Amino acid sequence: MMKTKLLSTLIMAALVIPGVAMAEDAPPAAAAAAPPVLMPAMSGPLAANVKPTIFDAGPLGNVYVTGVVSAFGQSQSHAVPGDHASQLDVSNAQIFLNKPEGVWQYFLQFGSYSVPDLGVAYLRASKTVQATYGPLPQGYVKYAPNDNFSILTGNLPTLIGAEYTFSFENMNIERGLLWNQENAVNRGVQVNYTMGALALSYSRNDGFYSKEYSWNWLSATYTVDSANTVAFIASGNSKPTSVNTFVTPGLQNNEKLYNLIYTHTAGPWTFEPYLQYTSVPALPEFGFGAPVSASTTGAALLMSYNFDSDSTPAGWRMAGCSLPVRLESISSSGSAASGAPNLIYGAGSKAWSITVTPTYQNKIYFVRGELSYVGTKGTTPGLVFGPNGNDTSQSRTLFEFGLLF
Repeated sequence: MMKTKLLSTLIMAALVIPGVAMAEDAPPAAAAAAPPVLMPAMSGPLAANVKPTIFDAGPLGNVYVTGVVSAFGQSQSHAVPGDHASQLDVSNAQIFLNKPEGVWQYFLQFGSYSVPDLGVAYLRASKTVQATYGPLPQGYVKYAPNDNFSILTGNLPTLIGAEYTFSFENMNIERGLLWNQENAVNRGVQVNYTMGALALSYSRNDGFYSKEYSWNWLSATYTVDSANTVAFIASGNSKPTSVNTFVTPGLQNNEKLYNLIYTHTAGPWTFEPYLQYTSVPALPEFGFGAPVSASTTGAALLMSYNFDSDSTPAGWRMAGCSLPVRLESISSSGSAASGAPNLIYGAGSKAWSITVTPTYQNKIYFVRGELSYVGTKGTTPGLVFGPNGNDTSQSRTLFEFGLLF
Protein backbone atom coordinates (compact mmCIF):
# COMPACT_ATOMS: atom_id res chain seq x y z
CA MET A 1 0.00 0.00 0.00
CA MET A 2 1.27 3.43 -0.90
CA LYS A 3 1.51 5.77 2.06
CA THR A 4 1.00 9.46 1.21
CA LYS A 5 2.96 12.23 2.92
CA LEU A 6 2.29 15.95 2.57
CA LEU A 7 5.29 18.28 2.39
CA SER A 8 5.03 22.06 2.72
CA THR A 9 7.81 24.64 2.92
CA LEU A 10 7.65 28.45 3.02
CA ILE A 11 10.44 30.33 1.29
CA MET A 12 10.95 34.10 1.62
CA ALA A 13 12.80 36.04 -1.12
CA ALA A 14 14.44 39.44 -0.77
CA LEU A 15 13.32 42.30 -3.03
CA VAL A 16 15.86 43.67 -5.44
CA ILE A 17 15.92 47.46 -5.70
CA PRO A 18 17.10 49.02 -8.96
CA GLY A 19 20.38 50.90 -8.75
CA VAL A 20 20.46 54.69 -8.56
CA ALA A 21 21.08 56.48 -11.86
CA MET A 22 24.58 57.89 -12.20
CA ALA A 23 25.61 61.29 -13.55
CA GLU A 24 26.63 61.28 -17.20
CA ASP A 25 30.29 61.84 -16.39
CA ALA A 26 30.49 59.45 -13.42
CA PRO A 27 32.90 56.48 -13.72
CA PRO A 28 31.28 53.10 -14.46
CA ALA A 29 30.35 51.00 -11.43
CA ALA A 30 32.67 48.19 -10.47
CA ALA A 31 31.58 44.76 -11.65
CA ALA A 32 29.68 42.77 -9.04
CA ALA A 33 31.76 40.13 -7.30
CA ALA A 34 31.05 36.56 -8.36
CA PRO A 35 28.88 34.73 -5.81
CA PRO A 36 30.77 32.19 -3.70
CA VAL A 37 30.54 28.51 -4.56
CA LEU A 38 28.32 26.78 -2.00
CA MET A 39 28.24 23.15 -0.90
CA PRO A 40 27.01 20.52 -1.43
CA ALA A 41 28.27 20.17 -4.99
CA MET A 42 25.74 19.50 -7.75
CA SER A 43 26.44 18.01 -11.18
CA GLY A 44 23.17 19.20 -12.72
CA PRO A 45 20.75 19.52 -14.33
CA LEU A 46 19.16 20.52 -11.01
CA ALA A 47 20.55 23.84 -9.80
CA ALA A 48 20.76 25.33 -6.32
CA ASN A 49 18.82 28.44 -5.33
CA VAL A 50 20.58 31.47 -6.84
CA LYS A 51 19.27 33.68 -4.01
CA PRO A 52 20.25 31.88 -0.79
CA THR A 53 19.35 33.30 2.60
CA ILE A 54 22.34 35.20 4.01
CA PHE A 55 22.96 36.00 7.67
CA ASP A 56 25.53 38.61 8.64
CA ALA A 57 27.55 37.15 11.52
CA GLY A 58 29.52 40.34 12.04
CA PRO A 59 33.26 39.73 12.35
CA LEU A 60 32.67 36.04 11.55
CA GLY A 61 31.42 36.91 8.06
CA ASN A 62 28.34 35.90 6.10
CA VAL A 63 26.60 32.55 6.61
CA TYR A 64 24.63 31.22 3.62
CA VAL A 65 21.61 29.02 4.38
CA THR A 66 20.18 26.70 1.72
CA GLY A 67 18.44 23.35 1.73
CA VAL A 68 16.34 20.74 -0.01
CA VAL A 69 13.00 19.05 0.65
CA SER A 70 11.84 16.28 -1.68
CA ALA A 71 9.35 13.43 -1.92
CA PHE A 72 10.14 10.16 -3.65
CA GLY A 73 8.18 7.27 -5.11
CA GLN A 74 9.31 3.96 -6.57
CA SER A 75 7.73 0.95 -8.23
CA GLN A 76 9.87 -2.03 -9.23
CA SER A 77 9.89 -5.56 -10.54
CA HIS A 78 11.47 -8.49 -8.72
CA ALA A 79 11.77 -6.84 -5.31
CA VAL A 80 14.20 -8.58 -2.97
CA PRO A 81 13.17 -9.73 0.52
CA GLY A 82 12.72 -6.73 2.83
CA ASP A 83 12.02 -4.36 -0.05
CA HIS A 84 8.61 -3.37 -1.50
CA ALA A 85 7.13 -3.49 -4.97
CA SER A 86 5.95 0.13 -4.51
CA GLN A 87 6.62 2.77 -1.87
CA LEU A 88 6.70 6.47 -1.05
CA ASP A 89 9.22 8.30 1.12
CA VAL A 90 10.74 11.69 1.93
CA SER A 91 14.07 11.38 0.11
CA ASN A 92 15.51 14.66 1.45
CA ALA A 93 14.75 17.08 4.27
CA GLN A 94 18.08 18.85 4.71
CA ILE A 95 19.50 22.26 5.58
CA PHE A 96 22.99 23.45 4.56
CA LEU A 97 25.08 26.11 6.29
CA ASN A 98 28.01 27.56 4.36
CA LYS A 99 30.67 30.05 5.36
CA PRO A 100 32.63 30.06 2.07
CA GLU A 101 34.65 33.25 2.53
CA GLY A 102 37.69 34.23 4.56
CA VAL A 103 40.67 32.25 5.79
CA TRP A 104 38.53 30.02 8.03
CA GLN A 105 35.48 28.51 6.38
CA TYR A 106 33.02 25.73 7.16
CA PHE A 107 30.18 23.66 5.74
CA LEU A 108 27.48 21.84 7.74
CA GLN A 109 24.77 19.56 6.36
CA PHE A 110 21.85 18.64 8.66
CA GLY A 111 18.77 16.51 8.21
CA SER A 112 17.19 13.37 6.85
CA TYR A 113 18.00 11.62 3.58
CA SER A 114 17.82 8.38 1.66
CA VAL A 115 20.22 7.13 -1.01
CA PRO A 116 18.27 5.49 -3.88
CA ASP A 117 20.60 3.06 -5.62
CA LEU A 118 20.40 0.80 -8.67
CA GLY A 119 20.39 -2.93 -8.14
CA VAL A 120 19.96 -2.97 -4.36
CA ALA A 121 17.00 -2.67 -1.98
CA TYR A 122 15.72 0.81 -1.15
CA LEU A 123 16.30 1.84 2.46
CA ARG A 124 13.87 4.42 3.80
CA ALA A 125 15.24 7.77 4.92
CA SER A 126 14.56 7.17 8.62
CA LYS A 127 16.57 3.94 8.51
CA THR A 128 19.28 5.33 6.22
CA VAL A 129 20.15 8.10 8.69
CA GLN A 130 20.49 5.55 11.50
CA ALA A 131 22.43 2.99 9.46
CA THR A 132 24.86 5.35 7.72
CA TYR A 133 26.09 8.88 8.50
CA GLY A 134 23.61 10.21 11.07
CA PRO A 135 21.78 13.57 11.01
CA LEU A 136 25.04 15.43 10.20
CA PRO A 137 26.25 13.41 7.20
CA GLN A 138 28.74 15.98 5.95
CA GLY A 139 30.48 18.85 7.69
CA TYR A 140 33.99 20.22 7.81
CA VAL A 141 36.22 23.12 8.73
CA LYS A 142 38.37 24.57 5.95
CA TYR A 143 41.58 26.58 6.21
CA ALA A 144 42.11 28.59 3.00
CA PRO A 145 44.95 31.13 3.32
CA ASN A 146 44.75 31.85 -0.44
CA ASP A 147 42.84 30.83 -3.56
CA ASN A 148 45.33 28.06 -4.46
CA PHE A 149 45.67 26.12 -1.22
CA SER A 150 43.28 24.74 1.39
CA ILE A 151 43.00 22.09 4.10
CA LEU A 152 39.72 20.46 5.15
CA THR A 153 38.94 18.21 8.10
CA GLY A 154 35.70 16.56 9.18
CA ASN A 155 33.05 14.42 7.50
CA LEU A 156 34.12 14.88 3.89
CA PRO A 157 32.38 14.19 0.58
CA THR A 158 34.17 11.56 -1.45
CA LEU A 159 36.69 12.34 -4.17
CA ILE A 160 35.94 9.02 -5.87
CA GLY A 161 33.79 8.51 -8.95
CA ALA A 162 31.63 10.74 -11.12
CA GLU A 163 28.50 10.70 -8.93
CA TYR A 164 27.80 12.38 -5.61
CA THR A 165 25.92 10.74 -2.73
CA PHE A 166 22.52 12.40 -2.45
CA SER A 167 19.80 12.23 -5.11
CA PHE A 168 19.42 15.98 -5.77
CA GLU A 169 23.17 16.37 -6.44
CA ASN A 170 23.11 14.11 -9.50
CA MET A 171 21.73 13.78 -13.02
CA ASN A 172 19.72 10.71 -11.99
CA ILE A 173 17.62 9.95 -8.92
CA GLU A 174 19.36 6.60 -8.30
CA ARG A 175 23.09 6.07 -7.89
CA GLY A 176 24.63 3.71 -10.42
CA LEU A 177 26.24 0.28 -10.54
CA LEU A 178 29.79 1.67 -10.53
CA TRP A 179 28.91 3.84 -7.53
CA ASN A 180 28.13 0.63 -5.61
CA GLN A 181 31.87 -0.11 -5.52
CA GLU A 182 32.73 3.42 -4.30
CA ASN A 183 32.57 5.09 -0.92
CA ALA A 184 30.26 8.04 -0.23
CA VAL A 185 31.31 9.91 2.93
CA ASN A 186 34.54 9.61 4.89
CA ARG A 187 36.10 11.11 8.01
CA GLY A 188 39.55 12.55 7.56
CA VAL A 189 41.77 15.33 6.27
CA GLN A 190 42.00 16.65 2.71
CA VAL A 191 44.61 18.97 1.19
CA ASN A 192 43.87 20.86 -2.05
CA TYR A 193 46.34 22.70 -4.28
CA THR A 194 45.68 24.43 -7.60
CA MET A 195 48.44 25.26 -10.06
CA GLY A 196 47.06 26.92 -13.16
CA ALA A 197 44.84 24.44 -14.99
CA LEU A 198 45.84 21.56 -12.69
CA ALA A 199 43.96 20.90 -9.43
CA LEU A 200 45.40 18.35 -6.98
CA SER A 201 43.82 16.83 -3.87
CA TYR A 202 45.19 14.36 -1.32
CA SER A 203 43.18 12.82 1.50
CA ARG A 204 43.94 10.55 4.44
CA ASN A 205 40.67 9.14 5.72
CA ASP A 206 38.65 6.17 6.93
CA GLY A 207 37.45 5.04 3.49
CA PHE A 208 33.99 3.55 3.80
CA TYR A 209 33.30 5.26 7.15
CA SER A 210 35.21 2.56 9.03
CA LYS A 211 36.89 4.68 11.77
CA GLU A 212 40.16 3.10 10.57
CA TYR A 213 42.18 5.99 9.13
CA SER A 214 44.24 3.92 6.70
CA TRP A 215 42.93 5.11 3.32
CA ASN A 216 44.89 7.33 0.94
CA TRP A 217 43.39 9.21 -2.02
CA LEU A 218 44.94 11.28 -4.75
CA SER A 219 42.91 13.23 -7.29
CA ALA A 220 44.30 15.20 -10.25
CA THR A 221 41.99 17.27 -12.45
CA TYR A 222 43.21 19.10 -15.55
CA THR A 223 41.03 21.77 -17.14
CA VAL A 224 41.86 21.66 -20.85
CA ASP A 225 39.54 24.57 -21.63
CA SER A 226 36.07 25.82 -20.68
CA ALA A 227 34.45 22.79 -22.34
CA ASN A 228 36.79 19.93 -21.38
CA THR A 229 38.23 18.49 -18.16
CA VAL A 230 40.06 15.24 -17.41
CA ALA A 231 40.37 13.72 -13.93
CA PHE A 232 42.40 10.78 -12.61
CA ILE A 233 41.72 9.37 -9.14
CA ALA A 234 43.69 6.71 -7.26
CA SER A 235 42.68 5.43 -3.84
CA GLY A 236 43.04 2.47 -1.55
CA ASN A 237 43.34 1.04 1.93
CA SER A 238 46.93 0.80 3.09
CA LYS A 239 46.33 -2.14 5.45
CA PRO A 240 43.86 -5.03 5.89
CA THR A 241 40.84 -3.88 7.89
CA SER A 242 38.33 -6.18 9.60
CA VAL A 243 35.38 -3.75 9.85
CA ASN A 244 32.30 -5.14 8.06
CA THR A 245 28.96 -3.35 8.53
CA PHE A 246 26.12 -1.99 6.40
CA VAL A 247 27.88 1.34 5.86
CA THR A 248 31.35 -0.28 5.73
CA PRO A 249 31.24 -3.33 3.43
CA GLY A 250 34.34 -5.31 4.34
CA LEU A 251 35.42 -6.28 0.82
CA GLN A 252 35.12 -2.81 -0.68
CA ASN A 253 36.72 -1.22 2.37
CA ASN A 254 39.90 -3.17 1.62
CA GLU A 255 40.04 -2.38 -2.10
CA LYS A 256 42.20 -0.29 -4.38
CA LEU A 257 40.16 1.90 -6.76
CA TYR A 258 41.08 3.93 -9.86
CA ASN A 259 38.97 6.31 -11.97
CA LEU A 260 39.56 8.09 -15.26
CA ILE A 261 36.84 10.70 -15.88
CA TYR A 262 36.36 13.00 -18.87
CA THR A 263 33.78 15.81 -18.97
CA HIS A 264 32.77 17.64 -22.14
CA THR A 265 30.13 20.32 -22.66
CA ALA A 266 28.89 21.45 -26.08
CA GLY A 267 25.90 23.78 -26.23
CA PRO A 268 22.93 21.92 -24.71
CA TRP A 269 24.92 18.69 -24.28
CA THR A 270 26.95 17.42 -21.34
CA PHE A 271 28.94 14.18 -21.73
CA GLU A 272 30.82 12.46 -18.90
CA PRO A 273 32.29 9.06 -19.76
CA TYR A 274 34.38 7.36 -17.09
CA LEU A 275 36.30 4.17 -16.44
CA GLN A 276 36.72 2.41 -13.11
CA TYR A 277 38.88 -0.44 -11.85
CA THR A 278 38.84 -1.94 -8.37
CA SER A 279 40.86 -4.77 -6.83
CA VAL A 280 40.17 -6.59 -3.57
CA PRO A 281 43.00 -8.64 -2.03
CA ALA A 282 42.70 -12.14 -0.65
CA LEU A 283 41.46 -11.82 2.94
CA PRO A 284 41.28 -15.36 4.36
CA GLU A 285 41.86 -14.03 7.88
CA PHE A 286 38.45 -12.31 7.96
CA GLY A 287 35.06 -14.00 7.98
CA PHE A 288 33.82 -11.94 5.03
CA GLY A 289 37.00 -12.43 3.02
CA ALA A 290 38.09 -14.97 0.43
CA PRO A 291 41.26 -17.03 -0.15
CA VAL A 292 41.85 -15.38 -3.54
CA SER A 293 41.75 -11.82 -4.82
CA ALA A 294 39.21 -10.39 -7.27
CA SER A 295 38.56 -7.22 -9.22
CA THR A 296 35.88 -5.25 -11.03
CA THR A 297 36.13 -3.35 -14.30
CA GLY A 298 33.47 -0.81 -15.17
CA ALA A 299 32.59 1.84 -17.72
CA ALA A 300 29.83 4.44 -17.68
CA LEU A 301 28.52 7.30 -19.78
CA LEU A 302 26.56 10.06 -18.10
CA MET A 303 25.01 12.56 -20.49
CA SER A 304 22.34 15.24 -20.44
CA TYR A 305 20.53 17.40 -22.98
CA ASN A 306 19.26 20.81 -21.84
CA PHE A 307 16.09 21.79 -23.74
CA ASP A 308 16.33 25.30 -22.22
CA SER A 309 19.72 26.05 -23.81
CA ASP A 310 20.19 28.94 -26.25
CA SER A 311 21.82 26.35 -28.53
CA THR A 312 18.68 24.21 -28.65
CA PRO A 313 16.70 24.54 -31.91
CA ALA A 314 13.70 26.84 -31.38
CA GLY A 315 11.20 24.08 -32.13
CA TRP A 316 12.67 21.88 -29.41
CA ARG A 317 13.10 24.54 -26.76
CA MET A 318 11.27 23.86 -23.48
CA ALA A 319 12.06 26.14 -20.55
CA GLY A 320 13.38 24.30 -17.51
CA CYS A 321 13.45 20.87 -19.15
CA SER A 322 16.39 18.49 -19.52
CA LEU A 323 16.96 14.81 -20.25
CA PRO A 324 19.81 13.00 -18.44
CA VAL A 325 20.73 9.44 -19.44
CA ARG A 326 23.20 7.02 -17.83
CA LEU A 327 24.63 3.86 -19.41
CA GLU A 328 26.79 1.44 -17.40
CA SER A 329 28.56 -1.89 -17.61
CA ILE A 330 30.54 -3.65 -14.88
CA SER A 331 32.12 -7.10 -14.57
CA SER A 332 33.93 -8.99 -11.83
CA SER A 333 36.73 -11.53 -12.03
CA GLY A 334 37.05 -15.00 -10.60
CA SER A 335 34.58 -17.81 -10.02
CA ALA A 336 32.85 -19.51 -7.14
CA ALA A 337 34.90 -22.64 -7.86
CA SER A 338 38.13 -20.73 -7.29
CA GLY A 339 36.83 -19.22 -4.05
CA ALA A 340 36.65 -15.66 -5.40
CA PRO A 341 34.60 -13.15 -3.38
CA ASN A 342 31.20 -11.83 -4.44
CA LEU A 343 31.61 -8.22 -5.62
CA ILE A 344 28.42 -7.84 -7.69
CA TYR A 345 25.87 -10.70 -7.95
CA GLY A 346 28.16 -13.64 -7.30
CA ALA A 347 31.79 -14.37 -8.14
CA GLY A 348 32.55 -13.60 -11.79
CA SER A 349 29.17 -11.93 -12.41
CA LYS A 350 28.45 -9.03 -14.76
CA ALA A 351 25.80 -6.30 -14.83
CA TRP A 352 24.70 -3.44 -17.06
CA SER A 353 22.15 -0.67 -16.72
CA ILE A 354 20.31 2.13 -18.50
CA THR A 355 18.70 5.02 -16.63
CA VAL A 356 16.61 7.84 -18.16
CA THR A 357 15.56 10.81 -15.99
CA PRO A 358 13.41 13.54 -17.62
CA THR A 359 13.72 16.62 -15.40
CA TYR A 360 11.89 19.94 -15.02
CA GLN A 361 12.93 22.84 -12.76
CA ASN A 362 11.24 26.22 -12.32
CA LYS A 363 13.24 28.48 -10.01
CA ILE A 364 13.49 26.56 -6.73
CA TYR A 365 10.90 23.89 -7.62
CA PHE A 366 11.68 20.65 -9.44
CA VAL A 367 10.05 17.43 -10.55
CA ARG A 368 11.59 14.48 -12.36
CA GLY A 369 10.71 10.95 -13.33
CA GLU A 370 13.01 8.01 -13.91
CA LEU A 371 13.02 4.70 -15.75
CA SER A 372 15.85 2.28 -15.00
CA TYR A 373 16.76 -1.25 -15.99
CA VAL A 374 19.48 -3.55 -14.66
CA GLY A 375 20.48 -6.71 -16.51
CA THR A 376 22.93 -9.35 -15.28
CA LYS A 377 24.95 -12.32 -16.53
CA GLY A 378 26.98 -15.09 -14.91
CA THR A 379 25.23 -14.62 -11.57
CA THR A 380 25.01 -16.97 -8.61
CA PRO A 381 21.46 -18.20 -7.86
CA GLY A 382 20.13 -16.66 -4.67
CA LEU A 383 22.25 -13.50 -4.98
CA VAL A 384 20.34 -11.48 -7.57
CA PHE A 385 16.72 -10.19 -7.63
CA GLY A 386 13.27 -11.41 -6.66
CA PRO A 387 11.98 -13.19 -3.55
CA ASN A 388 14.44 -16.07 -4.00
CA GLY A 389 17.31 -14.11 -5.54
CA ASN A 390 17.02 -15.95 -8.86
CA ASP A 391 15.63 -13.25 -11.18
CA THR A 392 18.38 -11.82 -13.36
CA SER A 393 16.94 -8.39 -14.17
CA GLN A 394 15.10 -5.54 -12.47
CA SER A 395 13.19 -2.54 -13.82
CA ARG A 396 12.07 0.51 -11.85
CA THR A 397 9.84 3.54 -12.32
CA LEU A 398 10.52 6.46 -9.98
CA PHE A 399 9.60 10.08 -9.38
CA GLU A 400 11.02 12.81 -7.17
CA PHE A 401 9.70 16.32 -6.62
CA GLY A 402 10.52 19.11 -4.21
CA LEU A 403 12.34 22.38 -3.81
CA LEU A 404 15.90 23.62 -3.46
CA PHE A 405 15.55 26.65 -1.20
